[in-house]
Amino acid sequence: MALTDEAITKIRAMIRSGELPPGARLPPEPQLAAQIGLSRSGVREAVKVLEAARVLDVRRGDGTYVTSLGPRLLLEGLGLAVELLRDDTLLEVMEVRRLLEPMATGLAAVRMSAEDLDALGKILEDMRSARDDAELLLQYDMEFHRTVVAATGNETLASVLEGLSTRTVRARVWRGLIEGNAAHITLAEHEAIYHALVARDQLLAQSTAMVHVNTSEAWLRAILSAG
Repeated sequence: MALTDEAITKIRAMIRSGELPPGARLPPEPQLAAQIGLSRSGVREAVKVLEAARVLDVRRGDGTYVTSLGPRLLLEGLGLAVELLRDDTLLEVMEVRRLLEPMATGLAAVRMSAEDLDALGKILEDMRSARDDAELLLQYDMEFHRTVVAATGNETLASVLEGLSTRTVRARVWRGLIEGNAAHITLAEHEAIYHALVARDQLLAQSTAMVHVNTSEAWLRAILSAG
């Protein structure tokens, strides 16, 4: 493990320094091992770890390449980790969402294009039409927030929030809303967010998003308390 860790550290250093930029092909294993002064087995295990982390792309019969290193690619494992969190830790995830999502929504208010707003309006119409279909509501809910955050133009922020707002977590919240006959509340909150974005009111967009996250957190707490 020590040799593998050292190999990982040295390969990452080569990537950070620009010696191996995104898209670059790594030297063959024997050459890379000699270059960094470690065994081939250590290099081989390091490559496996970095491939799992989406830093490297191993193409059978072709070679090993540095990926694009884009935030969406490197952070996609966050959602998988969130899916495995225990109930009490999910509430911590909601707390992080409460810190990030309102700020992202406020940022979107000053960055959204007319086309983005049109698309968001259409999603909102779909949500109203599907108010009695929990599965469709969940789908449109995720699409609504994904559209808002994507409009910030910040791929890292979008990737983090996507990972924190997995389908499973949102499904649990929506189950509570539907069972509690309170779907109309969150629909009204989505409408408030939309109108704040149309008005390009950054502070109002933050506030309406904060109210919405608080509602989601409250219903998740209720679901978890009920077991």
